[in-house]
Amino acid sequence: MTETKIMTEIPPVVLHMRPALDVDEEQFFEFCQLNRDWRIERNAEGDLEIMPPTGGETGNRNAAIVAQLWAWALRDGTGHAFDSSTGFVLSNGATRSPDAAWVSREQLSGLTTEQKQRFLPLCPDVVVELRSPTDSFAILQEKMQEYLKNGARLGWLIDPESKQVHVYRPDETVRALENPESISGDPILPGFVLGLKPIWRPGF
Repeated sequence: MTETKIMTEIPPVVLHMRPALDVDEEQFFEFCQLNRDWRIERNAEGDLEIMPPTGGETGNRNAAIVAQLWAWALRDGTGHAFDSSTGFVLSNGATRSPDAAWVSREQLSGLTTEQKQRFLPLCPDVVVELRSPTDSFAILQEKMQEYLKNGARLGWLIDPESKQVHVYRPDETVRALENPESISGDPILPGFVLGLKPIWRPGF
Protein backbone atom coordinates (compact mmCIF):
# COMPACT_ATOMS: atom_id res chain seq x y z
CA MET A 1 0.00 0.00 0.00
CA THR A 2 1.42 3.38 -1.00
CA GLU A 3 1.36 6.11 1.60
CA THR A 4 0.16 9.47 0.31
CA LYS A 5 1.38 12.64 1.98
CA ILE A 6 -0.73 15.75 1.72
CA MET A 7 0.91 19.17 1.90
CA THR A 8 -1.53 21.63 3.42
CA GLU A 9 -0.02 25.07 3.92
CA ILE A 10 -1.23 26.81 7.06
CA PRO A 11 -0.04 30.41 7.44
CA PRO A 12 0.79 31.66 10.94
CA VAL A 13 -1.86 33.48 12.93
CA VAL A 14 -0.92 37.18 12.74
CA LEU A 15 -1.87 39.55 15.55
CA HIS A 16 -1.61 43.19 14.46
CA MET A 17 -0.41 45.26 17.41
CA ARG A 18 0.44 48.81 16.34
CA PRO A 19 -0.71 51.50 16.86
CA ALA A 20 -3.08 50.12 19.51
CA LEU A 21 -0.29 48.41 21.45
CA ASP A 22 3.47 48.74 21.12
CA VAL A 23 5.21 45.86 22.92
CA ASP A 24 8.85 46.41 23.88
CA GLU A 25 11.54 43.70 23.88
CA GLU A 26 11.13 42.82 27.56
CA GLN A 27 7.33 42.55 27.28
CA PHE A 28 7.60 40.38 24.16
CA PHE A 29 10.10 38.08 25.87
CA GLU A 30 7.81 37.66 28.89
CA PHE A 31 4.81 37.07 26.61
CA CYS A 32 6.68 34.23 24.91
CA GLN A 33 7.64 32.73 28.27
CA LEU A 34 3.98 32.67 29.29
CA ASN A 35 3.02 30.90 26.04
CA ARG A 36 5.74 28.27 25.66
CA ASP A 37 3.45 25.83 23.83
CA TRP A 38 3.46 28.15 20.82
CA ARG A 39 6.24 29.30 18.54
CA ILE A 40 5.96 33.07 18.40
CA GLU A 41 7.91 35.43 16.18
CA ARG A 42 7.58 39.16 15.59
CA ASN A 43 7.98 40.86 12.22
CA ALA A 44 9.57 44.22 11.52
CA GLU A 45 6.19 45.96 11.77
CA GLY A 46 5.66 44.68 15.32
CA ASP A 47 2.98 42.10 14.38
CA LEU A 48 3.06 38.81 16.29
CA GLU A 49 3.19 35.64 14.18
CA ILE A 50 1.97 32.59 16.09
CA MET A 51 2.62 29.03 14.91
CA PRO A 52 1.71 25.69 16.53
CA PRO A 53 4.39 23.19 17.60
CA THR A 54 5.76 20.98 14.83
CA GLY A 55 4.72 17.40 14.14
CA GLY A 56 6.84 14.37 14.93
CA GLU A 57 8.55 13.95 11.57
CA THR A 58 9.56 17.60 11.40
CA GLY A 59 10.78 17.55 15.00
CA ASN A 60 12.89 14.45 14.28
CA ARG A 61 14.37 16.00 11.16
CA ASN A 62 15.14 19.23 12.96
CA ALA A 63 16.87 17.35 15.76
CA ALA A 64 19.11 15.68 13.16
CA ILE A 65 20.13 19.07 11.77
CA VAL A 66 20.82 20.67 15.15
CA ALA A 67 22.74 17.60 16.39
CA GLN A 68 25.10 17.67 13.42
CA LEU A 69 25.64 21.43 13.63
CA TRP A 70 26.16 21.34 17.41
CA ALA A 71 28.70 18.49 17.21
CA TRP A 72 30.70 20.33 14.54
CA ALA A 73 30.57 23.63 16.45
CA LEU A 74 31.87 21.91 19.57
CA ARG A 75 34.87 20.55 17.66
CA ASP A 76 35.49 23.74 15.68
CA GLY A 77 35.29 26.15 18.59
CA THR A 78 34.84 29.36 16.59
CA GLY A 79 31.13 29.76 17.40
CA HIS A 80 28.02 28.20 18.89
CA ALA A 81 24.99 26.36 17.50
CA PHE A 82 21.40 27.14 18.53
CA ASP A 83 18.11 25.28 18.17
CA SER A 84 14.65 26.45 17.09
CA SER A 85 13.67 27.73 20.53
CA THR A 86 16.22 30.56 20.36
CA GLY A 87 14.99 34.03 19.49
CA PHE A 88 17.16 36.52 17.59
CA VAL A 89 16.33 40.22 17.44
CA LEU A 90 17.34 41.43 13.98
CA SER A 91 18.45 44.97 13.17
CA ASN A 92 15.12 45.65 11.38
CA GLY A 93 13.26 45.02 14.65
CA ALA A 94 11.96 41.54 13.82
CA THR A 95 12.43 38.67 16.27
CA ARG A 96 12.98 35.36 14.48
CA SER A 97 13.62 31.77 15.57
CA PRO A 98 15.24 29.80 12.73
CA ASP A 99 15.13 26.01 13.00
CA ALA A 100 18.90 25.95 13.48
CA ALA A 101 21.53 28.66 13.66
CA TRP A 102 25.23 29.25 14.18
CA VAL A 103 26.78 32.42 15.59
CA SER A 104 30.46 33.28 15.65
CA ARG A 105 32.27 33.86 18.92
CA GLU A 106 33.12 37.32 17.61
CA GLN A 107 29.45 38.30 17.57
CA LEU A 108 28.67 36.65 20.90
CA SER A 109 31.63 38.23 22.68
CA GLY A 110 29.94 41.63 22.62
CA LEU A 111 26.86 40.48 24.54
CA THR A 112 26.29 41.10 28.24
CA THR A 113 25.25 38.31 30.61
CA GLU A 114 21.71 39.71 30.68
CA GLN A 115 21.50 39.82 26.88
CA LYS A 116 22.54 36.16 26.68
CA GLN A 117 19.57 35.24 28.89
CA ARG A 118 17.07 36.98 26.61
CA PHE A 119 16.48 36.89 22.86
CA LEU A 120 19.89 37.53 21.33
CA PRO A 121 20.20 41.01 19.76
CA LEU A 122 21.91 39.89 16.56
CA CYS A 123 21.42 38.03 13.30
CA PRO A 124 23.01 34.57 13.14
CA ASP A 125 25.90 34.11 10.74
CA VAL A 126 24.24 30.91 9.48
CA VAL A 127 20.52 30.09 9.48
CA VAL A 128 18.64 26.92 8.57
CA GLU A 129 14.91 26.73 7.94
CA LEU A 130 13.26 23.33 7.57
CA ARG A 131 9.96 23.32 5.75
CA SER A 132 7.22 21.36 7.51
CA PRO A 133 4.11 20.04 5.68
CA THR A 134 2.13 23.10 6.83
CA ASP A 135 4.74 25.79 6.09
CA SER A 136 4.23 28.25 3.26
CA PHE A 137 7.24 28.06 0.96
CA ALA A 138 6.77 31.71 -0.06
CA ILE A 139 6.86 32.87 3.58
CA LEU A 140 10.03 30.87 4.22
CA GLN A 141 11.66 32.41 1.14
CA GLU A 142 10.84 35.88 2.49
CA LYS A 143 12.39 34.97 5.84
CA MET A 144 15.58 33.79 4.18
CA GLN A 145 15.91 37.10 2.33
CA GLU A 146 15.25 38.93 5.59
CA TYR A 147 18.10 37.07 7.28
CA LEU A 148 20.48 38.03 4.48
CA LYS A 149 19.46 41.70 4.63
CA ASN A 150 20.14 41.68 8.37
CA GLY A 151 23.61 40.18 8.18
CA ALA A 152 23.42 36.40 7.69
CA ARG A 153 26.31 35.04 5.64
CA LEU A 154 24.77 31.68 4.73
CA GLY A 155 21.25 30.27 4.71
CA TRP A 156 19.78 26.88 3.88
CA LEU A 157 16.09 26.39 3.20
CA ILE A 158 15.47 22.65 3.28
CA ASP A 159 12.31 21.15 1.76
CA PRO A 160 11.98 17.43 2.59
CA GLU A 161 8.92 16.96 0.37
CA SER A 162 10.72 18.02 -2.83
CA LYS A 163 14.15 16.92 -1.50
CA GLN A 164 15.59 20.31 -2.37
CA VAL A 165 18.00 22.59 -0.54
CA HIS A 166 17.91 26.27 -1.44
CA VAL A 167 21.22 27.97 -0.71
CA TYR A 168 21.28 31.67 0.19
CA ARG A 169 24.42 33.81 0.25
CA PRO A 170 24.75 37.62 0.22
CA ASP A 171 24.86 39.15 -3.26
CA GLU A 172 24.41 35.77 -4.97
CA THR A 173 21.54 34.15 -6.84
CA VAL A 174 19.70 31.54 -4.79
CA ARG A 175 20.80 28.02 -5.79
CA ALA A 176 18.44 25.04 -5.63
CA LEU A 177 20.14 21.66 -5.11
CA GLU A 178 18.16 18.59 -6.15
CA ASN A 179 18.19 15.63 -3.75
CA PRO A 180 21.73 16.12 -2.42
CA GLU A 181 23.09 13.52 0.02
CA SER A 182 24.93 16.27 1.89
CA ILE A 183 25.77 19.96 1.73
CA SER A 184 28.97 21.77 2.65
CA GLY A 185 29.10 24.85 4.87
CA ASP A 186 32.45 26.03 3.49
CA PRO A 187 33.83 28.64 3.78
CA ILE A 188 31.59 30.06 6.54
CA LEU A 189 31.56 26.73 8.39
CA PRO A 190 34.90 25.23 7.34
CA GLY A 191 34.81 21.45 7.27
CA PHE A 192 31.13 21.18 8.19
CA VAL A 193 29.05 18.85 6.00
CA LEU A 194 25.36 18.41 6.78
CA GLY A 195 24.22 14.88 6.01
CA LEU A 196 20.74 14.90 4.51
CA LYS A 197 19.77 11.23 4.51
CA PRO A 198 18.03 11.52 7.92
CA ILE A 199 16.24 14.62 6.63
CA TRP A 200 14.87 12.99 3.49
CA ARG A 201 13.80 9.94 5.53
CA PRO A 202 13.07 10.60 9.22
CA GLY A 203 14.38 8.03 11.64
CA PHE A 204 11.12 6.59 12.93
